[in-house]
Parts: sequence; C-alpha cells; structure tokens
Amino acid sequence: MPIPTLSGLQTALSGLIAEQTALDTTGNNIANANTEGYSRETAVLEPNEPLTIPAISSQTGRGAQLGTGVTVATITRIRNTYLDAQYRTQNSALSSASTQSEVLEQAQAAFNEPSTSGIASQLSNFWTAWNNLAVSPAPSEAAKDAVVAAGQQLTTVFKQLSAQLATISSQAGEQYNALAGPAGEVEVDANQIAQLNGQIKLSEEAGQTPNDMLDRRDQLLDKLSSLANITVTEEPDHMDTVSFGEAAKPLVEGTKVDWPQTLTESAGGRLGALLALTGPSGALTALQSGLDTVAETLAETVNEHLVTPFFSGTTAATLAVAVKPNEVEASATGEAGANEVAQAIAALRGGAAEQGYAALVEQVGSSVRAAGDEQSNLQTTVTAISDQRESVSGVSLDEEMTNLITFQRGYQASARTLTAMSEMLETLIEHTGVVGL
Repeated sequence: MPIPTLSGLQTALSGLIAEQTALDTTGNNIANANTEGYSRETAVLEPNEPLTIPAISSQTGRGAQLGTGVTVATITRIRNTYLDAQYRTQNSALSSASTQSEVLEQAQAAFNEPSTSGIASQLSNFWTAWNNLAVSPAPSEAAKDAVVAAGQQLTTVFKQLSAQLATISSQAGEQYNALAGPAGEVEVDANQIAQLNGQIKLSEEAGQTPNDMLDRRDQLLDKLSSLANITVTEEPDHMDTVSFGEAAKPLVEGTKVDWPQTLTESAGGRLGALLALTGPSGALTALQSGLDTVAETLAETVNEHLVTPFFSGTTAATLAVAVKPNEVEASATGEAGANEVAQAIAALRGGAAEQGYAALVEQVGSSVRAAGDEQSNLQTTVTAISDQRESVSGVSLDEEMTNLITFQRGYQASARTLTAMSEMLETLIEHTGVVGL
C-alpha cells in the first residue's frame, strides 16, 4: 500500500495545532498566575492513530505502522484531591479555634482585669469601707455612707460584666443565625455548588472539560469548610456530594440542596465553635454561671453576719444593695463603739467570694491562651498544606517560561517540517506534473 503523499502535511499540521494549543494553555496559565483559586492547566498530548502499512518488506513480508502526528486529548487541571481534603479538614479546625479565640478575647476584655474599675478592685474597696466603719468612732454616718456607696459601685460592676457576657453570647448566636439562616452563607454557597454541579455534568456530557467551573466549585468547597467540617464525594457523573457539619443529610447532592438542618457542637468550623461557646456546657455559659456564683457567695457571706441583709439578689444581674446608710449595722448589739459585725465583714477580704472571682479570671485567661495556642498551631499546619497545594496547582512563572520556549521550539520545528514537505511537493509537481494521493 503506497503512503499518501499528503499524509506528511497532515502530520506536520497536527504538530502545529498541538503546539499552538500548548502555547495557548501556557499563556492562560501566565495570565492567571495571580488569580485566586486558579489551578494550573496542561495540554495532554497523545499520538494519532497510526497508518498501518502491510508487507512493507518484500523479503520478510512484515508490515509497519506509520505515525500520523499528534492530537490534544484534553486540557486538564493539575490538582491533588488528597491535599484538598487535608486542607479542608485543617481549615475547619483552624476556623473553629479562631472563632473561639476571638470570642473568648472579647470575654476577657469584658472582665477588664487587672484594672481599677474591675470587680477585684471594687471588692477591695468594699472591704476597705467596712474596715473603715469598724475603726470609726460611734460609728460615723460618713463611714456608713461609704459602705453603701462601695456596695452600690460593686453591684454596678457585677451587673455591667453580666450584661457584657450576655451581649457577647447573644452576638455569637446572632452570628450563627446569620451564617446558617435563610439566605445565609451556607445556603448561598450550597446553591452555587449545586448549580455548578449541573453545569459541570452538562459540559462533561458534551465532551468538554469545564476547568474554570471545577476551580470555582473547589473554591466554594474551601470556603464552606471554614464554616463546618465537610466531606466531598465525587460521583460517577462528576457531580459532588457534600456532607456538612455531620448533619443528618448531605448538604448538596447533585443539583439538590438540603438546608436548613440541625447542627450540633461537633459540627466543627465557625458554626460548631459558636454553638459550643453558647451551649449549656459552653465557655460563655460557664463564665456567666461562675460570675453568678461569685455574686451569690458575696451576698451570702456578707448577709450571714447581719440582721438586715445588706445585699439582695442571687445572680450578678440581680445583685443590689438592700439597705440605706442608716440601716448599715456595725454591731449586732447596737452599743456605742461596738463594731464586731463590721470587723467580721471586713475580714472577708481574700475569702470565698474573692477566691471564686480570682479562679474565674484565671479560667478565662487559660481559655484564651489555650485557644490562641491552638489557633497558632493550626495556622502553621494550614499554611504548610496550602503551600503544598500551591506547589502542585499554582502557577510557577519560571516553569511556564520554560514550557513556553519548549512549545515554541516544537511549533517552529513542525512549521519547518510543513515547509520542507510543501517545497518537496512543489518540486515534484513542477517536474512531473503529478502528485501521489
């Protein structure tokens, strides 16, 4: 079987087209070197079906296969699904730790310790006022006024701190509702992923490789992982099924979105942290409960020495001074100069109420340090994984420039081949007037 003369032209042309496509792909990579979420692309080249030539040798009777050039099989993204999964897992943990650190720092700032306006300082002023009452002659009305004033200032600070903790907790709840509620970030991202699933499926069925849409979907999955733990399963039809925050049903399944769903503290990410902070056993709940216990202890330890209770209320928000200055008792006997009650209350300095408050301040400080340390450690891990992903999927301008030269040389070689064969055919036609087909 004769070899078609024009097959060489087609072979050279296929090289031109393939190298041009590879050049275009490289140019696209360079143009998107700083585009967030862009995955490096590469043109996958494969040989065309060869031309079978039977019995090419008259002596051996053996045939041969003649190559017919190259084709671009596909333009694929360079992506490592294992690193993607690792990044999303650690990103969820980092977001959780960051949220805890952020909210607990707000709580620590509300305690405002050490300072002259914090509860510790006001407790000290309160004990000092009782001590001054114990050593004052008669006792004086001015000393009684000072005791009531110190008590009122102390209860005001308790109320303010309780209100601040309640506000922080309320804001955390509002933040959760804003993210997970109707038209929130979870629902918006999930709807976009479901829409992309459908578009990607249609593109794949049409024989196209929708790299830009795949990048956009991966970017949304990365974003979603900061809100809660996610597990991504790629189905045979190239649509992703996304499990979210250990919810009962997948968040995204094909083009279907199932939201809202109930999440728990184990959801991970920002949403899980917000639920954990404000839940029955959460850090904010524990701080509020601890503050109420300090207020109750203060009221009980002071009132047990008095006939007329000095404090009313059993929580930080309800603690109040229940007496007027002329009702303040320095002694149970009422005798002139007697001061055993005032002395007993002044001796409460450093007692159960102060110890309880000191432990509460230490608790919030330890929680902030622990959350900060965890955030720092996880940030290091996430950065390392992100760098690994970037080394795989990111665009290296040095590498692309090398590829640019390689594909340019390939294009030039194919062009030279095409020119040589064209000249050969021109010579053949000029001398013989015919050309083999």
